[in-house]
Amino acid sequence: MIAHRMSKIDSSGIRKVFDLAQKMQNPVNLSIGQPDFDVPEEIKNEAIKAIQDGTNKYTVTQGIPELRNGLLKRLQKEREVNAESIMITSGVSGALTLAFMVLINPEDEVLIPDPSFVSYKHLANFCGGKPVYIDTYPDFKLTAARIQSRITKKTTILVINSPANPTGAMCTSQELKEIAGLARKHNLLVISDEIYHDYDYNHEFDSIGRYYEKTLILDGFSKSFAMTGWRMGYAAGPANIISEMIKLQQYTFVCAPSPAQHAVAKSLDTNLSNYIANYSKKRDLMYDGLKDNYQMVKPGGAFYLFPQVPWGTDEEFVTAAIQKNLLIIPGSVFSERHTHFRISYAASEETLKRGIDILNNLTKQ
Repeated sequence: MIAHRMSKIDSSGIRKVFDLAQKMQNPVNLSIGQPDFDVPEEIKNEAIKAIQDGTNKYTVTQGIPELRNGLLKRLQKEREVNAESIMITSGVSGALTLAFMVLINPEDEVLIPDPSFVSYKHLANFCGGKPVYIDTYPDFKLTAARIQSRITKKTTILVINSPANPTGAMCTSQELKEIAGLARKHNLLVISDEIYHDYDYNHEFDSIGRYYEKTLILDGFSKSFAMTGWRMGYAAGPANIISEMIKLQQYTFVCAPSPAQHAVAKSLDTNLSNYIANYSKKRDLMYDGLKDNYQMVKPGGAFYLFPQVPWGTDEEFVTAAIQKNLLIIPGSVFSERHTHFRISYAASEETLKRGIDILNNLTKQ
């Protein structure tokens, strides 16, 4: 018998598109949320060396000290965040799973932006909590005023993702200060998903962890170092929460991949500026190529656009795109609305230009 809790989880709409991509001949794929460059050579070499040196066994559950200490120093230096404790996780998804399982009691309300990353609402449901959606349309800005109206006596957690998937929207420092004040007033725990922090095209990234001590920062290397398959993430924040997550990791993930931990520990200072500059150009290419035919907000970070469909529902429009050999994601995968779709511009310029042509032609139906 299948446990009842599984009925609260839908199969990811993104996975369905991934599966579809495997069956199509040379699709124009603007669906995948992973960088199109490879792991930098120096990091690959460190991983190879780690494997050859025999670092292939379990590490301590919380992760190797040199990586944890290096990350704590980086958080303090680059984000002015003084986290009490830190652990290495199997990707940010692993961190998110552990955090929700440790923190959510039945009927707890979890504030989640709409639209937002698919896992938030499904994991909240899985853990017996209740997702409460903060409508951020049409500009996708998460503000204290929008959050305030959704807070009840059952609210325990606020999820922030800046830069955001699927919109690329970012919170300003002033907005984060106001959100921190609101969270403090209502004694909320903030979970701040900062996986896209390096993809910050206007140099505006800030962490709410600077302004609010009850913040659990989730971050990792899948997007920055293009190592989505290495499953390397971390959680940093209040010591009492991290200790419970470490306890649970003992019985679930056990530890993050050992060679990857050693490789990343020696590669934290890898220069990513050329990659980020390239993605800024891709953002501009996609935005400028579509802005005359689509209503959309120019993203400040990440590598996604979230345009409004020019006709029909998101599913109808995406179906038409697939018939033209273009893979994009229906917006309702991320949202309670059926009005938008997600584009990932983590692709070659040639692929982006082909996608722009198809999308502009689709508006003429």
